[in-house]
Amino acid sequence: MTRPQVSAVMLAYGAEPYLVDAARAVLDSTDVEIELIVVDNGCTGDGIDIVKGFPGVRVIRPEENTGYSGGCRVGAAEATGEWLAFVNSDAVVAPDALAKVVAVAGEPGVGAAMASIRLADDPELINTSGNPLHFTGLSWAGGNGEPASAHAARTTVPSLSGCCFVINRALWRELDGFAAEYFAYHEDTELSLRLWQRNLRLEYVPDAVVLHHYEFSRNALKLYLVERNRLVTLLTAYETRTLVVLAPVLLLTEVAMLAASLAGGWSKQKFKGWGWLWTNRAWLRARRRQLQAERTVPDGIIAELMTAKVAPSNVDSPPGMGVFNAVAAGYWALARPLLRKR
Repeated sequence: MTRPQVSAVMLAYGAEPYLVDAARAVLDSTDVEIELIVVDNGCTGDGIDIVKGFPGVRVIRPEENTGYSGGCRVGAAEATGEWLAFVNSDAVVAPDALAKVVAVAGEPGVGAAMASIRLADDPELINTSGNPLHFTGLSWAGGNGEPASAHAARTTVPSLSGCCFVINRALWRELDGFAAEYFAYHEDTELSLRLWQRNLRLEYVPDAVVLHHYEFSRNALKLYLVERNRLVTLLTAYETRTLVVLAPVLLLTEVAMLAASLAGGWSKQKFKGWGWLWTNRAWLRARRRQLQAERTVPDGIIAELMTAKVAPSNVDSPPGMGVFNAVAAGYWALARPLLRKR
């Protein structure tokens, strides 16, 4: 049998202490024909020069830092394989991991599949086994810190992790991949929603192991992008009817996030995000038209995948989270039947 042709896309930015290990692991993948495309978004470490010398590697350097979403687009445009694998530069795939994820991604009705992302410091613990999706657009690393043995069964997940997932290249091209405007963060959530909107499942593959040198940061740029892009997804991917039904609690969420930004010292980033939405309102309208035209599944069905409880284990919950969760759960119980009605 012909082995699957896989093009792996990996981004490099900054020091990248694990780039060489991550690249070598991809190239050592078994039961697939692999090419590795490394997008140099401004790598300052020695790893990029080492990786350039590996057989089967192509290094592409855009004229400027294109971010995660833009870098993935650049790399995917150069791919020749039937399958696209997106692998973080701090993630080390097991030899058989990509083959196992490709096998699941190729099943009928599956849009994309992700590996079992483990914490590199303790491989018996999960980093993410699929990301929960809150109905307000919030998302986080699902199962983080929990025993991998508790996530040993294959499951359908609400949202993929961008750390390591596989999608058919033709489908990626049909979707036009990530929107470059996201730059970084939440683009995997939006892609996940778009696949569900086409009635395509997302699968978690528990025996496809990837060790992730995970480090959660709360720098100003990340907070700005995470919040801005959450709103971009809501405004473009949700149906108008959904936005109307959820309007009160979405406004409450904005008030809560503003309060959190004031308390956390990143209110300038929150306001900057609102400013970006206004400045780019023409793009938002065009993006919304695109996403609503391509969908075949209503939000009422996709709502069954969502949660009403914000419960990330990798960050401390801000004051008042218990009250917010209680209000959100009560509202969601009323809203879901309304979303099901057509």
